[in-house]
Amino acid sequence: MVSQFGSLGYTIMGKTSDLTVVQKTITDALHNECKPQTFIAKEAGCSQSAVSKHVNRKLSGRKKCGRKRCTTNRENRSLERLVKQSRFKNLGELHKEWTEAGVKASRATTHGHVKEFDYSCRIPLVKPLLNHRQHLTWAKEKKILDCCPVVQSPLFR
Repeated sequence: MVSQFGSLGYTIMGKTSDLTVVQKTITDALHNECKPQTFIAKEAGCSQSAVSKHVNRKLSGRKKCGRKRCTTNRENRSLERLVKQSRFKNLGELHKEWTEAGVKASRATTHGHVKEFDYSCRIPLVKPLLNHRQHLTWAKEKKILDCCPVVQSPLFR
């Protein structure tokens, strides 16, 4: 987040912004030439404190923003294992198993983690598999025995 004020002639850099690769290169080159930090800051387009931190190797990037996760990596792996073992369980069943394992997480958290694993918590549509006799009965009811070559095969008789 570097912004320049044309009339003022200096650059203001936000506290959460990191130096870019170009700014770091300029800073290193001018520091090797023993230029003052204020001059380096003007040339690189950043603050003098950012130059100082970079030169003294104290600039180590920004910290993570946002709320901390309520589950650990180990707990997340256990949920992923549960999902992979039983892919056709719904969210309620997965959440119940996961909390029984000792994880304190809400149902929404469980759903978010399952979505992160690219799984969906959906129950598959149940389609009954018909054996040959059931298929033949169905065909007789619909009166399509004559027009269906599969039903006319010797397996169905």
